Amino acid sequence: MRFIQTDDAPAPVGPYSQAVEANGFLYLSGQLGIDPETGEMATDVRGQAAQVFANIGAVLAAAGLGPNDVVRVNAFLADMDDFKAFNEIYSDFFGEHRPARAAIQAARLPLDSLIEVEAVARTPE
Repeated sequence: MRFIQTDDAPAPVGPYSQAVEANGFLYLSGQLGIDPETGEMATDVRGQAAQVFANIGAVLAAAGLGPNDVVRVNAFLADMDDFKAFNEIYSDFFGEHRPARAAIQAARLPLDSLIEVEAVARTPE
């Protein structure tokens, strides 16, 4: 087992790792739209989603992986009315790659975020 930590993504807001590599997979903890340099979050879902995927990209890169290695995504939205905007940013990040995914409306997210996304990626065999 290997723990992944990078300064290019925000530090966890609790007692957990940014990601853990185990048994051929990388399990990425939920990412919020926190800018790792400023510690701030955008106030709109597009800005938060863009930062979420930048953070996911940074954690993947720290593990030597990229978006095409992601096999599963769980997205938590504070408001399903933001689903279309989320999908646009999601599609920009993944391009033609289509991981399995769930999108769920959550009653409340950490730091009153509008979005949180967790992912699972495969590691090289």
